[in-house]
Amino acid sequence: MTILHPLRTGAVSLLALAFATVTPALPANAQVTPPPLTAPTSAPTSAPQGGGPLEVDVTGGISAPMPIAIPAMPTPAVASTPAGSTDTLGRQLSEIIANDLRNSGLFTPLPPAQLRAVVVPEVTAPAFDYWGGSGAQALVQGYIRANGDGSLTVGCYLYDVSARTELTRQGFVVPPSDWRRAAHKCADTVYQRLTGEGPYFDSRVAYISETGPKGNRIKRLAIMDQDGANHRFLTTGSAIALTPRFAPNQQSIVYMSYVGKAPSIYVYDIGSGRQRLVVQNVATTFAPRFSPDGRWILFSMATGGNTDLYRVPAAGGSPQRLTNSPGIDTGGSYSPDGSRIVFESDRSGGQQLYVMNADGSNQQRISFGGGRYATPVWSPRGDLIAFTKIAGAFRIGIMSPGGSGEKLLTNSWQDEGPSWSPNGRVLMFYRAGRGSAGKADLWSVDLTGVNERRVPTPLDGSDPGWGPLRP
Repeated sequence: MTILHPLRTGAVSLLALAFATVTPALPANAQVTPPPLTAPTSAPTSAPQGGGPLEVDVTGGISAPMPIAIPAMPTPAVASTPAGSTDTLGRQLSEIIANDLRNSGLFTPLPPAQLRAVVVPEVTAPAFDYWGGSGAQALVQGYIRANGDGSLTVGCYLYDVSARTELTRQGFVVPPSDWRRAAHKCADTVYQRLTGEGPYFDSRVAYISETGPKGNRIKRLAIMDQDGANHRFLTTGSAIALTPRFAPNQQSIVYMSYVGKAPSIYVYDIGSGRQRLVVQNVATTFAPRFSPDGRWILFSMATGGNTDLYRVPAAGGSPQRLTNSPGIDTGGSYSPDGSRIVFESDRSGGQQLYVMNADGSNQQRISFGGGRYATPVWSPRGDLIAFTKIAGAFRIGIMSPGGSGEKLLTNSWQDEGPSWSPNGRVLMFYRAGRGSAGKADLWSVDLTGVNERRVPTPLDGSDPGWGPLRP
């Protein structure tokens, strides 16, 4: 995906000139200055960023989400593409942006009945009188254009309706197969500008797809966009798969599989579909995770009746032991800078959380509340650790890396296995139902504990691993 530098505001004729110009494709995430919108000799400029007061309170705003209008994106000329006609794609782009923002819990997109049709000239000259009367505080408009080289250009504009100002704009050049990513990128642009938080919509989730009775589940490795779209099964289910986690470069997934009835760690290459065994000829291994720099894989290994944390080079090699205490040490997760590891251990008589340096030194217990603690994972922002709290029910909670500020975010019968969104504001987890059916679903909850929703999957789902933001 090529990300264009913010486009300059201009009159209708100037916008039309921009539509007629094709920007060459560049490597992913490259930023370029767009073609000039006035005359071929004019200097390119950046868009006004509109420092107005419109913003969303990410802590208190959830009780009154911001009304936002997101009409269908027009196209300068209807064209057929491998993804569909550009007029249909314009409607679908707006729907995806609206769904992303709605699912954040911080925005309320206006219903279709309150959305007027927008024509191309309005993209840079909104009908503020109309939108002001609609109740919307913010307005997202854009366009989609089919380019001569087969790519698509999607423009995304955010306006403050009351102040009648443009807050930001961004453009994306994508192959037709990536048109949904352009919608997620646009939603990320809006979310980031209005909340001050980092983006997270253009990301993927690896998880375990489940089917069958509780005592004989078929568990397959699967991958999808964070909203459930573009779903793919990666393994056949002939061997149980568990605990998938992305590599930092998002090109591979590390997970545990019971191939040959022995739990072992594999790395699955997403592009080729090939997989390799990480550690050869060792005892039971489980709960793998990559280090933030991708050089190491952290995992647990049971030998001689004791389970400890180890690390092994991601390319393979000899495991290095990091813990050496009686009992079970498992569930390790690196801090974002790779300097520390949080893990769970029953060395004190029950499952509790501990933090240590990445080399295994300076091990310290951080959880002291009632009940047990499991599946810890460090926030990508570094400020929090999420975990499963077991005290009768299983609930998702958070605390500081020092153990203070414990807060439980969910209150169901069995919620476990949290995984952080790329911006560290949302957690995905799985919720198991009661009874013999053993049905499990993926859910998400934000740090307020208020915005909780089910994440759609074709079958039952567990063990989510939320990947980094895509380039």
